[in-house]
Amino acid sequence: MRFKKILHKGTTMLWLEVIVVLGAIYFGARLGSIGIGYAGGLGVLVLTLGLGLKLGSIPMDVILIIMSVIAAIGAMQVAGGLDYMVGIAEKILRKNPKQITFLAPIVTYVMTFLAGTGHTAFATLPVIAEVAKEQGIRPSRPLSIAVVASQIAITASPISAAVVFLSGALEKQGVGYLELLAVCIPSSFLACMCAAFVANKLGKELKDDEVYQDRVAKGLVKMRGATKVETKKGAGLSVAIFLTTILFVVTYATLISDKVGIIKNPVVPRNEAIMLFMFVAATLISFFTKIDAAQVLNTSTFKSGMSACICVLGVAWLGDTFVVNHIKEIKALAGDLLNVYPWLLAVVLFFASTLLYSQAATTKALIPSALLLGVSPLTVVASFAAVSALFVLPTYPTLIAAVEMDDTGSTRIGKYVFNHPFVIPGVIAISLSVVFAFTIGGFIL
Repeated sequence: MRFKKILHKGTTMLWLEVIVVLGAIYFGARLGSIGIGYAGGLGVLVLTLGLGLKLGSIPMDVILIIMSVIAAIGAMQVAGGLDYMVGIAEKILRKNPKQITFLAPIVTYVMTFLAGTGHTAFATLPVIAEVAKEQGIRPSRPLSIAVVASQIAITASPISAAVVFLSGALEKQGVGYLELLAVCIPSSFLACMCAAFVANKLGKELKDDEVYQDRVAKGLVKMRGATKVETKKGAGLSVAIFLTTILFVVTYATLISDKVGIIKNPVVPRNEAIMLFMFVAATLISFFTKIDAAQVLNTSTFKSGMSACICVLGVAWLGDTFVVNHIKEIKALAGDLLNVYPWLLAVVLFFASTLLYSQAATTKALIPSALLLGVSPLTVVASFAAVSALFVLPTYPTLIAAVEMDDTGSTRIGKYVFNHPFVIPGVIAISLSVVFAFTIGGFIL
C-alpha cells in the first residue's frame, strides 16, 4: 500500500525513466568496452535535460583512485615489473603442471589482489592455456576459474576502487577498513578454491572432445612450450617499490581508522592518501628504473584503466541520478523486502554487475542505496562479492582473451550465448563467497 500511494501519480514517468536507464545500459553493452560509459552519459542527459530529474553525483573518488593506481601499475609495466611477476607465475604453474586448475586461480587472484585490477590476468592466460594443453588437461577448466578469480579478487584488494569506496561507506556504520578486508579476503579466496574443484570436473576430457580432435586434424593446435621473456634491469625493483607502497597504504589506513585511532584528525584522509602513495610509487619507479614516463601512456594497463574510468563515470553517474530522484520509492519497494530476505541484495548486485561491467561502478551505484534502506553492514559486506558477476555475458575483455588464447577450442561460447565454461564456476564462487562472508562476518563484525 505504501508503495502504491507514492507511485500512483507518477507511475508512467517512473517506468519511462527505468526504460531510459536500462536502455542506456543495453545500448552501451552493444557498443562494447568503453561504450557503456559513453551510453551512461547519454542516459544522464536524457534523464536530466529530457525528463527534468535532478543531476546525480559524479563518482570522482572512485575514478581518481582508479587513475592513481593505474598510473603506478603502468610505470611498473614499463619497467618490466608485470613481466617479472608473470615470469614468477609461469615458474609456479610449470613446476606443478598437473595442479594447473587449482594453481591458475591462485595466481590470478594474487595478482589482482596486489594490483587492484583484474586486467593483470591478461598476461597469465596464455601461460595457463599452454601448461594445461601440454598436460592433456582441458584448458577451459583452469582458464574459466582463473578469469573468475581475477574478477572476484577485486572485492578483496586493499587498493581496488570498489573496496576503498565500500570501506568509506561502511566506516559510518562502524565497520573499519581492516575488518572489511578480514571478511572479504578469506571468504572470496576460499570460494574460488572450492569453485576450482568443480571447474576441474566440467566438460569432456580434452582427448575426447570432438572440437579438439577436429582442430588437431586441421593443424590448428600448436604447442609453444615455455616462453622466454628477457627481464629488464629494474623489473624486480619496480615490483618491490609497488608492493612496499601497498603495505604503506594498508598501514596508514589502519593508523587513521576510528577503531585504531593512533593518528587522530589526519591531515590526509585515506582516499587521498592512496592517491598520493600511488603517485609517489610511480615517481620512484620512474626515477630509479630510469624509464621513459611517456611510454606509460601506451601500456595495456593504462589504456584499460582509463577505459574503466570512463565506464565508471558514465554508468555510476547514471545510476546515482536515477536513485537520488527516487529514493522514497526505492525504500518503499525494497526496504522491507531486504530486511526480511537480506540475501536478495547479493542477487541484485549480481545481476546489476552483469550489465554495469564494473565492480566499482556497481558498488558506487547500489551500495549507498542499500545502506540508506537500512540493510545491515554484515549483509552489505557479505553480499559484496556479488558485484563481480562480470563473467555472465561473454563479452568481458579477460573472458574474450581466454577464449581466443585456447586454440584447442575447449574454451568456447555456446550457441545459446550463456552456455559457456565461465558461468558455473563463477556462480559457485560468488554464491560460496557470500555464504562464507556471512559466516566469517558474523564473528568479526
